[in-house]
Amino acid sequence: MSDKAWELTHSVEMDASLAFAWNYWANVANWEDPPAKFEVDGPFAAGSRGTTRLPGQEPLHWLLRAVTPPNTATIDLQLEGAVLSFEWRFDPLTDLRTRLTQRVVLKGENAAAFRAQVESTFSSSLPDGMKKLARAIADAESRSKDSG
Repeated sequence: MSDKAWELTHSVEMDASLAFAWNYWANVANWEDPPAKFEVDGPFAAGSRGTTRLPGQEPLHWLLRAVTPPNTATIDLQLEGAVLSFEWRFDPLTDLRTRLTQRVVLKGENAAAFRAQVESTFSSSLPDGMKKLARAIADAESRSKDSG
């Protein structure tokens, strides 16, 4: 039996160049997912560690496992006997349009213990969260063109 317990992939397209989309997203200060707060210790590069803080919960610590600007990044959240990975991919469609794909993978010997919680959290929120992010990136690039 595979140790992969669950996986979900969702893509969105946005009116933003690849370079702008990547630079916006790779700046953790732009990660907007209230009430969560995010921080990264060091550069947005493989090996850097980050923290997600949610009110009333212990901080969640994660690792930037792989980063290949401006196309891919993988963030791993270590669970007890499992890993929850967030694989991000940025693909240029034209000079001014980019497809953003996020693949969420839960795997490991104890992954089944986390499956229900992970599935209920991300199955409903991932599509809307991706749309919100795409709008934020497109709006930010539009504003930067208007002001520059």
